[in-house]
Amino acid sequence: MQAVAPVSAGSVTFGTGHPLAFILGPCVIESESHAIDTAVFIAEVARRLGTPVVFKASFDKANRTSITSYRGPGLTEGLNVLAKVKARTGLPILTDVHEVSQVAPAAEVVDILQIPAFLSRQTDLLVAAAKTGRAVNVKKGQFLSPKDMKHVIAKVTESGNQKVLVTERGASFGYNNLVVDPRAFPMLRELGYPVIFDVTHSLQLPGAGDGVTAGLAQYIKPMSSAGVAAGVDGVFMEVHEEPSRARSDAANALRLDLLEPLMRRLVALDKIVRHA
Repeated sequence: MQAVAPVSAGSVTFGTGHPLAFILGPCVIESESHAIDTAVFIAEVARRLGTPVVFKASFDKANRTSITSYRGPGLTEGLNVLAKVKARTGLPILTDVHEVSQVAPAAEVVDILQIPAFLSRQTDLLVAAAKTGRAVNVKKGQFLSPKDMKHVIAKVTESGNQKVLVTERGASFGYNNLVVDPRAFPMLRELGYPVIFDVTHSLQLPGAGDGVTAGLAQYIKPMSSAGVAAGVDGVFMEVHEEPSRARSDAANALRLDLLEPLMRRLVALDKIVRHA
């Protein structure tokens, strides 16, 4: 398996020589209590399994299908919630940034700044995130090939930041559908940086719900297993205690009570892959 330089974010390190890590949480901050309760649950599972975990949640979902869709509490309130999650659980934190003006405030709180897939070529946003010194997780655009990401990575590294993560989240395939090519994982790793598999967003059916994004959450288990078997460094999954009530990405979130058994499966699979 292609070696990649390790990237650390808080207490979690992704990459060669380190175990499979997880990025877990609800799609969007629904409330302070919901974010904290979800993070506490995740942290307890992580402690039981001895598995490195980053908590993720968005303060704003700027790319919703409908103008009436819930976007989140906004920058100030959202970062306040994430700071409380970090203080309560000790987990490193990841959140999305959509505009250059959000980058500096977010970097004061979170450990990983995430660049959404549709913004993966936005130079000013990538450079601003890089200059904070925080780890930068760039989601590969649905319109990009794996090898195209070398130019995206260069925008971060040539701005003085080597702490880059690259996330696969599917490629557009006709209308309202995404597919994941397993070849993408080794192709991305050949670029020299840790690769994350965003399982839940890869199972979206974008816009297929007539104003909302539909999804295929029933395939989270086989898809995540395939990604780990292909040698990814981390697995990104959105989780919710009752996905049908989630205020964003309800159709492709993993039910929280299914998280621990799936993580056990993926950790066991990762051990086989890394020692093969």
